[in-house]
Amino acid sequence: MAKGKKNENTDYLDREIIQKLSENARIPFSDLAKELNISNSLVHLRVKKLQETGVINSFSVKLNPKELGFETITYTGIVTKEAHFSYSIAEKLKAIPEVIECHWVSGKYALFIKIVAANNEELRKILYEQVHQIEGVGSTDSFFSFGSAFEKNLPV
Repeated sequence: MAKGKKNENTDYLDREIIQKLSENARIPFSDLAKELNISNSLVHLRVKKLQETGVINSFSVKLNPKELGFETITYTGIVTKEAHFSYSIAEKLKAIPEVIECHWVSGKYALFIKIVAANNEELRKILYEQVHQIEGVGSTDSFFSFGSAFEKNLPV
């Protein structure tokens, strides 16, 4: 791995496989084997090992919120009434489909969430009728996203 703590069980070939899969997670293992000049079975074994050791968490589809009708995207900080509420609040936030990320953070906020909504009125409903109704939520501050400059995977 690049700058983070290296997994001592991850070698150059694993990093090459990770890099290729990060660029295109749908690449057939047979194509990956050809590109890396190794056997198809070795690719399968290495990917399985990377999954078992937790280096690869999952394979997923990245959806485009705007194309699915979510015009409003915000990052919202949540101030809790007391620190011990943060875990139960996070659990209840999972039930709100439009809350697509939740992080415990330091500083003014206990939690930082990402919300997608059809428009500003829907965002208001999500915040006031759902998030603010969760026991322990003190207040929220929302930061509107005007678009993503870039998103990338971890360095390898």
